[in-house]
Amino acid sequence: MSPKFGTSGLRGLVTELTPELVTSYVQAFLRSCDVGSKLFVGRDLRPSSPNLADIVMTAAQNMGMTAIDAGEVPTPALALTAQQQDASAIMITGSHIPADRNGLKFYSRAGEITKKDETAICAALEKPVQAVAQGQRISDPEVNSRYVLRYVTAFGSAALAGKRIGLYSHSAVGRDVLASILRLLGAEVTELGRSETFIPVDTEAVDSATRDSIRTWVQLNGFDAVMSMDGDSDRPLLADENGKIVPGDVMGQITAEALDADTVVTPISSNSGVSAKSFANVHLTRIGSPFVIAGMEAAGGKVIGYEANGGFLLGFEATALTGTLSPLITRDCVLPLIMTLVAAGEDPVSQRVAHEPRVITVADRLQDVPQVRSSAFVGKLAQDPEARARFLAALGSTEQKTDLTDGVRMYLTDGRVVHVRPSGNAPELRLYVEAQDEDAASATLALGLDVLRSNLA
Repeated sequence: MSPKFGTSGLRGLVTELTPELVTSYVQAFLRSCDVGSKLFVGRDLRPSSPNLADIVMTAAQNMGMTAIDAGEVPTPALALTAQQQDASAIMITGSHIPADRNGLKFYSRAGEITKKDETAICAALEKPVQAVAQGQRISDPEVNSRYVLRYVTAFGSAALAGKRIGLYSHSAVGRDVLASILRLLGAEVTELGRSETFIPVDTEAVDSATRDSIRTWVQLNGFDAVMSMDGDSDRPLLADENGKIVPGDVMGQITAEALDADTVVTPISSNSGVSAKSFANVHLTRIGSPFVIAGMEAAGGKVIGYEANGGFLLGFEATALTGTLSPLITRDCVLPLIMTLVAAGEDPVSQRVAHEPRVITVADRLQDVPQVRSSAFVGKLAQDPEARARFLAALGSTEQKTDLTDGVRMYLTDGRVVHVRPSGNAPELRLYVEAQDEDAASATLALGLDVLRSNLA
């Protein structure tokens, strides 16, 4: 996987994220975006992250910036502190992809960088760097504490009183932060599966081994819920009292309603049941937080955004149980996790989920598929109706209509939806399926993955 820039950052194999390459992107970002005089630098728990963070801070110092070492922090915690201090930030993380890869996620003073910012950064890569006075490097050990305070102030010490929660902490950088928040909100927390070796957890495509572990933990301990998150802790993972995964977009629907949002902005891959709810406006975008953010900015008002992976973006000052939540327009995992349990009240989580429109979404991906191959295959599907017909015939159906907003989203004559898309930041081919019942969704997903494998063999 050669380094790729886009979707708010730079991703690639650790061996290819050389000091020269990282420095060039950092300095292009600092020259082309509204960054102020201070740059906060955080990192996840990958073995390569401390070294990359040092390279980033050195590059910033060489541009005359004050580089602030935030240490090991969740991405939304870093974004919150940068927002509060009118500063920019870079998070060292590869999110949910394996440890042999890593990346940089960029935040200007306005927040997560936009597609316009990406264009400006690419243009700045071609310009020479002028020498300036050396900046300083300092540390800020309070980034996680500010993030914890955000939720304790907004929800209070009794928000989760009586709840027994299992926390699958694995190697998520926010594992101790989330545990602290949950306990301060009154929950009884049992840590599960802590690992000092990095484990790539994709909250949008939870593997069967993790699902089995979660069900076992629930059966043995009688938890009200099991929670987790991805590597940089901006995407949530929630399982109900039966050990069943709650889809991230369903958490988004529940959280948006509980916060009394008027407008929802979400990618086209998200659960279409949101359109059957009572929101004044629902806007569908391409997949990726920059597109969601752009849609939120265009909509304004009491707007929220979320993705199928569960990352939640708050676009207005919202009222919670005991205080308010300031806008935080970057993926956050804590808010949907807390709010889904709060919305359930004394009832089981599964009962609250059952109140949502009856639309089942599932997703998975083929890994280690070079992007050139996955893009070529999806491009063929997009351009050739006969190729789509052959693909859908293998799934036992035919095409009613197709949406090419992002990848190829095929609406089938039997009511199912099948969406094929190459990942924007990893060598993966993603498959999204929507159906009216779980058996049909799961069977279509399994069969669809087999068909994709045979086409790419």
